Amino acid sequence: MPTLGIELCDAALRAANCTNSEVRLLDVTSQDGATEWPGFAYHEGATFSFGRAAEDMWFVHPRRVVHTFWAKLAHDSASSLNVANRSPSFSELAYFFLREYSGRIAATAGAPSSVVFAVPGSYLKDQAHEDEKIGLLLGMAAELKLPLAGIVDLACAALCDPRAPGFNPTLPVVVVDVQLEGADLTLLAVDEKLERKHFLHLPNSGYAQLLKHLTATMGNRFLRATAFDILEDGRVEQTFFRQTKDFLESGADEHRYQLNTATRNYEMIAKHDQLVGDLQGYVSTLVQGLHAFIDHTAHAPGLCTVALTARTAALPGLAARLRVAGFTRQLRLPAGAAAAGAARIGEQRLRPLPDVADVPVETAVPLSDTRRMTTTVWEARLQKSRRAEPRLVPTHAILDGIGHALGGHNRFTIGLAIDGANLVLPDAFNTIDDCLVPLLRENSRLWFVDPAPPGDAPAASPAPRVSIDAGDRLTIRCGPASAEVIFAHCAVPGAPG
Repeated sequence: MPTLGIELCDAALRAANCTNSEVRLLDVTSQDGATEWPGFAYHEGATFSFGRAAEDMWFVHPRRVVHTFWAKLAHDSASSLNVANRSPSFSELAYFFLREYSGRIAATAGAPSSVVFAVPGSYLKDQAHEDEKIGLLLGMAAELKLPLAGIVDLACAALCDPRAPGFNPTLPVVVVDVQLEGADLTLLAVDEKLERKHFLHLPNSGYAQLLKHLTATMGNRFLRATAFDILEDGRVEQTFFRQTKDFLESGADEHRYQLNTATRNYEMIAKHDQLVGDLQGYVSTLVQGLHAFIDHTAHAPGLCTVALTARTAALPGLAARLRVAGFTRQLRLPAGAAAAGAARIGEQRLRPLPDVADVPVETAVPLSDTRRMTTTVWEARLQKSRRAEPRLVPTHAILDGIGHALGGHNRFTIGLAIDGANLVLPDAFNTIDDCLVPLLRENSRLWFVDPAPPGDAPAASPAPRVSIDAGDRLTIRCGPASAEVIFAHCAVPGAPG
């Protein structure tokens, strides 16, 4: 029996199974034949529908549709709904959704031997959220008799998808995931494990707000082109919304909007460039949020890998704007990466436990779980100071308590004595070759030049570089050998800067 991974992302729940280390993404079919499961619930009388069927009623009966219950998973009531003279709670709606979804999985792929949930980072952002949201998920799994083996942070799980391009473990990785109600930014780094170090949720930056905006802007364009107002009828607006979402997700160069009424047909050709323009404000806000997040975590854009989930990478213009902002290292994760990664993790090392309360919750995974690139035998990582105020240009590099003057030379190197380095690393590094970290001085600034430029960068492009300020730290590692160089400004006569 296979191990099942379920990605609990409200933009679209996904499932994958893993058998003998082979992962397969599942097309979970609803009763209506749809394979899409966005986090929507719709009620009519005492009957609920979920996923695509509920989303298809969003503009038709908006007061009967809820799409915030996964993001707000709690005992609080979903006040916009009134079912049998009461409002169901967000947790009830999530349970009903999961019951429907897991039942359809069983009908599609059979009963699994174990299940691993990949959950949004917001569920694990602090102890209070984890106690509440994970407790509710554990209760649902027990009630549904799911053989739950583990719960893993969604970003961690996504980097364990065996179908994914490998990431460089010597550099921090930022997973950017646009969900239905917001966007999640997760910074992970490798020490002994791949571990989540920082997390930020950007509210009002999700697909729900984005798709409403795109539907409105395209609707105004349609009105100007055809003199037909899509707002005249909720079902017409719903049809227009569906075409807009399909256009966005397709990545096509153009889309022909078609609306049919009892009297005539209306058509409009929309271009991909128009989508890019309509998304400009949203993309700018997302990139600014990512830049502020990286600054806060004391890293530099050029020395981070940005991993975009498939739904995030599909946003027109985003990859280009990230490159302009300095995020030159990018990789695109496959659709359902977190589901596939969770399934693989489950098969490799997690087993269902008799007591659901003992199910492990992980924000760090062993390196053996991950999909990594082959890297050089040594690594150099610059850690920026967290101080926000302007800082001085360093005059000295300090290693093991000894300061080494950087001088006024255009080039200062850190490495092995045999290579003629200005600052010599400890003897533990002497077993490796070509370990030389160059620092360059230009325009009165000191720059760290990345020794491992992005693998997808054009051959003629310059290596990424980051300015060094007093208070920054450079960590150099090779196997068990490790050295940390601290940059400092010493007010001595004749020192540069």
